Amino acid sequence: MKFIIRVLVTACAVMLTAWLLEPHVLVENFWAGLIVALVLAILNAFVRPILLLISIPATILSLGLFIFVINAMIILLADYLIGEKFQVENFWWALLFSLIVSFISSILNSILKTDTPQKQ
Repeated sequence: MKFIIRVLVTACAVMLTAWLLEPHVLVENFWAGLIVALVLAILNAFVRPILLLISIPATILSLGLFIFVINAMIILLADYLIGEKFQVENFWWALLFSLIVSFISSILNSILKTDTPQKQ
């Protein structure tokens, strides 16, 4: 259930961020935002750990800032996979998009308390 809530929160964050960056980032409608959130969840689960492992030297040399590049690459990969319903203009807009989506998602998740572990 938490996964569904987190995907919905991410979809809302994607829609709000696309509205803020409208001429440079386009999301067709809420269903496209939901697809973007699902694709990002899958890419973050499977592709991101591989990219993080490969880029350990660059991450260390840049004092962790290379992770922002990986986040932008994940957004551009999602743009490529989804196609016409989700479009990001270039790398810099993907970087800004990833920063804003992360910020909005963390705020919404803390309000909805989806980050806290459940008591058993």
